[in-house]
Amino acid sequence: MLQKRLFCLALCLTASIAYSANNPLSVHVLNTQDGLPSPDIQVTLEQMKDGSWIKLNSALTNKQGRVTALYPEGKKLDPGTYRVTFETGQWFKKRKIETFFPEIPIIFSIDGTLDHYHIPLLLSPYGYSTYRGN
Repeated sequence: MLQKRLFCLALCLTASIAYSANNPLSVHVLNTQDGLPSPDIQVTLEQMKDGSWIKLNSALTNKQGRVTALYPEGKKLDPGTYRVTFETGQWFKKRKIETFFPEIPIIFSIDGTLDHYHIPLLLSPYGYSTYRGN
């Protein structure tokens, strides 16, 4: 069983990103406690405009822990500062697991040099890590 979970985690980390070819932003959440994807986490995307956060979109992660098209459909990706917030508190509560992080906001800057940006989140009840993927 442990080998299966480790294999799933390795596969998810190294697999090519399945995203909508027309959407410039995707996310992926993996639970490092059990090595499995994290479905049904609410994810919200906001953009900083004139000193305030403006909500652009929100979605739930799918069975693979992914939101493959988080940016609003048909809208051009503008360079700027964005925030993706993962609502992890309810997800852990549903599983009867205590967590230190009820939500995880990730603030990042897009310079427009890439066609697609990917934000993976490696999650556990008392820690997390992320990086810029593509």
